[in-house]
Amino acid sequence: MASAKLTVKQKLGFGIFDLGGNMLFTLMGFWCLKYLTDVVGIAAAWAGIAVMAGKAWDAVTDPMMGYISDRTLSPWGRRRPYLLFGAAPLMLAMWLFFSAPGTANPAVLVLWATLTLMLLNTASTVVNVPYSSLTPELTDDYHERSTLNGYRFGCAVFGTITGAAAVLPLTELFPTERLGWSMMGLILGAVMALATILTFLGTREKPHTRADLPAKGFFSTYKEVFLNRPYVRLILTYALNMMGLTFLQSILAYYTEYIYRRPDITPLVMMILLVTAMVFIPISVVVSKKIGKKRTYQICFLILSSACMVIFFLGQALGPVFFLIFMIYAGIGVGFGYVAPFAMVPDTIEYDAVKSGERKEGAYYGMWTFISKLGTSLSVFVSGLILSAGGYAANQVQSERAIRAIKFIIGPIPALILLGALILINGYTLDEKTYKKLLEKERL
Repeated sequence: MASAKLTVKQKLGFGIFDLGGNMLFTLMGFWCLKYLTDVVGIAAAWAGIAVMAGKAWDAVTDPMMGYISDRTLSPWGRRRPYLLFGAAPLMLAMWLFFSAPGTANPAVLVLWATLTLMLLNTASTVVNVPYSSLTPELTDDYHERSTLNGYRFGCAVFGTITGAAAVLPLTELFPTERLGWSMMGLILGAVMALATILTFLGTREKPHTRADLPAKGFFSTYKEVFLNRPYVRLILTYALNMMGLTFLQSILAYYTEYIYRRPDITPLVMMILLVTAMVFIPISVVVSKKIGKKRTYQICFLILSSACMVIFFLGQALGPVFFLIFMIYAGIGVGFGYVAPFAMVPDTIEYDAVKSGERKEGAYYGMWTFISKLGTSLSVFVSGLILSAGGYAANQVQSERAIRAIKFIIGPIPALILLGALILINGYTLDEKTYKKLLEKERL
């Protein structure tokens, strides 16, 4: 195992990737559904179906990428080659998805959206799964992993802010709406590719030999993954986390435009939410060292679930100024949810390594990436169905039914999901004391 203490340069080299990685996650979370319904012109229900179908492909690619990277030998290590060679395809796939075709045929548009989303998700998988798998290889220190992921998500929030707030200003730089979205995809895709290459250059893996590689086959490997109880509880919690957060994120642009009739404040709403989150990421790391990772993670769910219900009951009545101010409170919850799960998952992998004698980080992070994507895509899918059932019509004044649909998507639905996550993670037992006993056993 690599040295427990890492330099600031190593931490920044690792973390810079997520400036681009989280940019993609946030851009898709905040804007994917809105882009497909209001720019491409796909009906809300079909847009949700396209997103869900595109993500279903990840059931194949994410676990397979994890399995492959665990068994890779190269002069650059097991994970880093995929960062180098995956950067350019990721940029091109991003550009393609945001370059809407010049047709009004609904069937063609849905097919195009599904296929380009599959391509973009695959390109993302090729770099994201190996990247995430680097974490437990860099340090085995319980708290150092929190600090390492604090750097990661400090960079991630800059990407998050860009992915949320820079989209509309970039699209408005160009003479037509469709060209604006296309060029935005190219520009932000290039930023993502650059961040990926910088992490390739800024990290070093320990040397591996063929004896280090897992020997078990694909199905045996993933059977062991799902027999790891702490990991299963954590990954299901994170899936609920992503579902609840995506309901909130994906509907914000609809909420500001159709309830307040103030689409101009959408970037500001997202900025306040995410800048607050950025401020509270390092605070959450300090809190985690005091009360533990699990309790820190639960703070995220308490704040976000209560925020959703306050918005549901008071948001429309109290107006946009209240909404803007209240995003500070919601942002605290978002900030507390960044580091904890990603600092916990390496501990669950260590738990398996001690029991099985094999290190298969790629398999774990492949499944982690898939389940998190599944959570986000389910949210977008259900949001599309709810909007459609409410009679949503793009770029028009909405009916009362459509307004209620938007309010339910931002309120009770994510609140209940996030409360479910809070309850589920309460049964997680892999605390610092238990983890240290595991390491002592491994070193004997």
